[in-house]
Amino acid sequence: MSTIANTINTTLYKRLSFDFERDFAPVSLVATVPNVLVVNPEVPAKTVKEFIALAKSKPGGINFGSSGSGSSVHLSGELFNMVAGVQLTHVPYKGSAPAAVDLMSGQIQAMFDNLSTALPFIKAGKLRALAVTSAERSPAAPDIPTMAEAGLPECEVLSWFALVAPAKTPKDIVDRLNAATVKALADPAVKQQFAALGADPVSSTPAVLADLIKSETAKWAKVVKASGASVN
Repeated sequence: MSTIANTINTTLYKRLSFDFERDFAPVSLVATVPNVLVVNPEVPAKTVKEFIALAKSKPGGINFGSSGSGSSVHLSGELFNMVAGVQLTHVPYKGSAPAAVDLMSGQIQAMFDNLSTALPFIKAGKLRALAVTSAERSPAAPDIPTMAEAGLPECEVLSWFALVAPAKTPKDIVDRLNAATVKALADPAVKQQFAALGADPVSSTPAVLADLIKSETAKWAKVVKASGASVN
């Protein structure tokens, strides 16, 4: 199983023992999960537009937390900085939970997180959601607008999960694995299990997944380099 992190790590890590595109054969997408921009309810911004105006009024004065440096939610924030022309200050945590605790207590003002993780806090009124990063509104939270609706379509980000195999796997085996994955993800019971996790089951052809991996690697390389994020 591979994730969006594999395309980020290609640039984030200066030394990797493998080449993700070279050493693995794409089989199929499995699921996607949007991220969501949330703020402490005391932050005087109820829309992305208002949040951008607030951030521009105090460059570097608004902190956003993440589950760790180089994570997809961290880089969602850095992408937001680039596209919106703001200077949110990144505060990395060792996981999403401690970041959410500090956000709810007001130690930080904002955070990008997986929608599935943040949704219980949003529903409880402990966090205010400004926008999801998917192209369309999420069925799990249809009242939350998208970044595109806020005029920032370039901030579209989906955390994705995919099935890959070793690069030298014979094509007929890859095709059989793909067919089995497509069939499994079409099962209503499987769809229900994914929905319970806040994820959208999505299958693909190997070619579509290969294109996604290539485009995501290029996209996140720009964000990583612009942000200066690095792990080793």
